[in-house]
Amino acid sequence: MATLTPEDLEIVSRIPVFGGLKAETRARLIAPATIITLKEGHPLFRQGDPATAFFIVIDGWIKLYRITIAGEEAVIHVLTKGESFAEAVAFTGSRYPATAEAVSAARVVRIPSDHVVRCIREMPDIALAIIASTSQHLRQLVQQVEQLKAQSGIQRVAEFLASLCPSTAGSHTIALPYDKALIAGRLGLKPESLSRAFAKLRAVGVEVRASHVVVNEVTKLRDVADNERIKTRGCI
Repeated sequence: MATLTPEDLEIVSRIPVFGGLKAETRARLIAPATIITLKEGHPLFRQGDPATAFFIVIDGWIKLYRITIAGEEAVIHVLTKGESFAEAVAFTGSRYPATAEAVSAARVVRIPSDHVVRCIREMPDIALAIIASTSQHLRQLVQQVEQLKAQSGIQRVAEFLASLCPSTAGSHTIALPYDKALIAGRLGLKPESLSRAFAKLRAVGVEVRASHVVVNEVTKLRDVADNERIKTRGCI
């Protein structure tokens, strides 16, 4: 483990759980934080481990997943720079309900839960920040479920690719942040369904080249995410 750099501290200070807190309060909360460096495929914690800390991603990608009764991997979320996780469970003294694993080389901040609990007892406003952060995570999960229920596979893929593009219109070449099997799992698709969606998106100028994707006109891709019938009618 290593100490945080000034750049790391800047990222940590912007997470929602610290939103609205005074600078001195944030500094006290972060004081015992350390950096964990993970290689691709290495777990940060496993489902069922005692929850002793919460985490903030500084670099790279971390996936959260559960193993189902059938023994299959169910992806809950994929997190990247500036996102925090495991706050609520770490403060209840229970166990992690999912496994966290690096899907690329990653650097993650670890903040021990017993330290935060001591701070909460002295500064109750920290608890309000944690509740707000937990509520935000819940809203994100609800939105994810709504997306899986309301959107077709091609809309999910289009929205995912559009989210990786710069906000400007025009042509962009983007690197897929992790492998296609994980993308499929994250979007609630089978790998073969993801391949079919990529193929259908050729009609709006999307070209998949191994781990890179060329989007010839991002506004068309966003149109598909909003309503696939607009741009893909006749090509499915």
